[in-house]
Amino acid sequence: MTTTEPTTTQPTTTQGTRRLGAAPDPELLDPAERVGLDELRALQLERLRWSLRHAYDNVPHHRAAFDAAGVHPDDCRELADLARFPTTSKADLREGYPFGMFAVPREQVRRVHASSGTTGRPTVVGYTERDLATWATVMARSIRAAGGRAGDLLHNAYGYGLFTGGLGAHYGAEALGCTVVPVSGGMTPRQVQLITDFGPRVIMVTPSYMLTVIDEFEKQGLDPRASSLQIGIFGAEPWTEQMRREMEQRLDIDAVDIYGLSEVMGPGVAQECVETKDGLHVWEDHFYPEVIDPVTEEVLPEGEVGELVLTSLTKEAMPVVRYRTRDLTRLLPGTARPGMRRMEKVTGRTDDMIILRGVNLFPTQIEEVVLRTPGLSPHFSLELTTRGRLDHLTVHVEARPDCPADRRGPAAREVEQAVKDTIGTSVEVDVVDPETLARSVGKLQRLTDRRERG
Repeated sequence: MTTTEPTTTQPTTTQGTRRLGAAPDPELLDPAERVGLDELRALQLERLRWSLRHAYDNVPHHRAAFDAAGVHPDDCRELADLARFPTTSKADLREGYPFGMFAVPREQVRRVHASSGTTGRPTVVGYTERDLATWATVMARSIRAAGGRAGDLLHNAYGYGLFTGGLGAHYGAEALGCTVVPVSGGMTPRQVQLITDFGPRVIMVTPSYMLTVIDEFEKQGLDPRASSLQIGIFGAEPWTEQMRREMEQRLDIDAVDIYGLSEVMGPGVAQECVETKDGLHVWEDHFYPEVIDPVTEEVLPEGEVGELVLTSLTKEAMPVVRYRTRDLTRLLPGTARPGMRRMEKVTGRTDDMIILRGVNLFPTQIEEVVLRTPGLSPHFSLELTTRGRLDHLTVHVEARPDCPADRRGPAAREVEQAVKDTIGTSVEVDVVDPETLARSVGKLQRLTDRRERG
């Protein structure tokens, strides 16, 4: 693969990881999680052939794309044949705005979600009644894999509305049998009040906003570690092992990763299991994963890093065929759920990569350096500008409240040197006062691009 990927580290046991290494209780797994590999592959092939035919027969874009590539659904006789079919991009979904990618009449669609559309037309996705039931099923499975159980009180701080996170988590938690507190994002002091008063065991939220909530606990003079929270299910943005340790140590929880994207379903495509915390098991009975070279689109062998591509196996309203997620990861054998492959924790995207003076750099690589530097908080932002004829990157990072003023300069130099040593490029670090930088209440936007355009 030609794209440089961010480095990752193995999970490290902390005080918050109470269950690391424990075996899952087989009685808690549904039949799909216990299925043997041969049976799963046969099920995938059957469902894949149906999904390709469904897309070809009912979605003009897919019919045209298949015909242009010289392939037909009947050409898929084994799973490896999927590599012959064309990929689908976000641009293709935007071309079909609003309902052109639907494979059923609009009257059969029970719900639509959409992206923000901040960079162009939004991508619109639809769900039949059966799709919504499938989504609730994989979300319930995900919450259970994270350690949630029927009867748990679950604090849902993902955003509700057209964003898939809030409602996806909500219906999955209810399907599992949890009591849901549908708080959504924002109003951070109220988040802390409700956690303190209601006593939830599980929280679902973006990792960046969880840090904001932890800060609010401390601002109110409350010990976050004394809260009722035991499990945090964090997704919607890349986050690192250093971020996991930060949250587990400050909150005394098990911090686990969830993965999904609205174009494929929403959250619940893959889930990290609390027993191992070693990557996210893809729910392969509903989603077929591949990893490709992002430039050549060649399918890469298991274990090699590239761009994740997903094909839906059971979606009715809007099947997706080899959707390019732009997320960088690799596929690994299953562990806590042996029949399902794992995808390594996503810590970078092909479209959030910064090319700085010829060096590929990801925001999560900066996060790793910042979080291991004494005196600096996890709150930082990146600013790209032009100096002379060269791009210049400034890292604005908050000092921790207990960081003395004379420590800020050395901390900045430590980060600059660490970035130079580990990534191979120079950045400028600006250490600012605590609570200076804007806080995220939804998906985090780390980078501001102020470069001069010629």
